[in-house]
Amino acid sequence: MVNYEELAEELRTISEGVGYDVSILSNASALLWERMDRLNWCGFYLVRDGKLILGPFQGKIACTEIAFGDGVCGTAAVRGESVVVEDVHVFSGHIACDSASNSEIVVPVRKGGALYGVLDIDSPEFARFSDEDRVGLEGVVRALEEVLV
Repeated sequence: MVNYEELAEELRTISEGVGYDVSILSNASALLWERMDRLNWCGFYLVRDGKLILGPFQGKIACTEIAFGDGVCGTAAVRGESVVVEDVHVFSGHIACDSASNSEIVVPVRKGGALYGVLDIDSPEFARFSDEDRVGLEGVVRALEEVLV
């Protein structure tokens, strides 16, 4: 069982005094990758030029651009809320960057009140992410939003 409050606090600690978002996001994806089990991808897509572009991540090679409204990431970005998908194969418009992914959770990240990007986590297991994971990861993202520069 993941202690998300502990993860959020550790993220704050390792980000203290770091002056670069790319470094903070890199360590955030590594921290989640190390502490969560049954994942095959964990990272960020960032808002740039009217779309989501690939940011720091852990896992296999990934899609480099996602349009707003496309896939789970683009849907979460447009809705401005977390999206949990138990079976990505039945999610309309799912983008299959890794055919081994079967479930996904995406949490929007804001900076200065505006959408900055999304945290995207995939698993090879169906229904890997619970409501407890959603709430916990939203807390981790709130901690991340506090430390982005």
